[in-house]
Amino acid sequence: MSADKARIVAVVVTHRRRELLEQSLKVLAAQTRPVDHLIVVDNGNEPEVGALVAAQPVDTTYLGSRHNLGGAGGFALGMLHALALGADWVWLADDDGRPEGPHVLAALLDCARRHGLSEVSPVVCDIDDPDRLAFPLRRGVVWRRRRSELGDVDADDLLPGIASLFNGALFAAAAIELVGVPDLRLFVRGDEVEVHRRLVRSGLPFGTCLRTAYLHPNGADEFKPILGGRMHTQFPDDPVKRHFTYRNRGYLMSQPGMRHLLAQEWIRFAWFFLVTRRDPAGLRDWLRLRKLGRRERFTRPS
Repeated sequence: MSADKARIVAVVVTHRRRELLEQSLKVLAAQTRPVDHLIVVDNGNEPEVGALVAAQPVDTTYLGSRHNLGGAGGFALGMLHALALGADWVWLADDDGRPEGPHVLAALLDCARRHGLSEVSPVVCDIDDPDRLAFPLRRGVVWRRRRSELGDVDADDLLPGIASLFNGALFAAAAIELVGVPDLRLFVRGDEVEVHRRLVRSGLPFGTCLRTAYLHPNGADEFKPILGGRMHTQFPDDPVKRHFTYRNRGYLMSQPGMRHLLAQEWIRFAWFFLVTRRDPAGLRDWLRLRKLGRRERFTRPS
């Protein structure tokens, strides 16, 4: 099906960030290749968000949830609703980020067509410094932190097998049928990694298009360098974020396609807590949380 005839449904998940959502929707609704429908899943179930969605200049569906589904459940609900509306492509976005401009969707569609992709993502850049990556990207043993370090766009505009899935990712409907939707149990943190794991194992072609970007608050501060910067360890300052991050990683590392990273995981976190931070209690908490995930005890912190 040609890009002009394809039905594209955008899915945005939000939770009590109306002002940021408004900025995001402004850019989403102004794409040169317009979305055919916009779905907003509101985990805060706020009337003012519903009114904002209804005021958009495109066809919309507002799904207010009285139960906080988290990012994982919110995207699952939105993606399934998009399929029910007959979407050929589903474009995913978070509420605190936005496309870098009005041509992002057209560029993603063009890249998917030229490379035969089932999923394509933009480069995720720092909203305050668009040449800086919002999250560091490792290629081999080298960490890339600038958009300009990812490659020569004119020579090859695709990073195959690499994608940030909830920040401007464009999925073919057929890919969602094979890969599935995010796991509600993960709530937040690592849900996109779990979908990425399934996407890799599906054998479907996917990647990141270097010609376009999605702007997102910088998240690099969570990634702490160890061993002279040759490796990084994730350490959120917020204890609630640490709970979900480490618990969900415990689950992820027990799944097919991820188990080969277990040795590296142990080395990285043991070094970080015992050598870098000199924090045995932190290592014990990491062990406790990863055990919860490995045993599929998806409790939320009280």
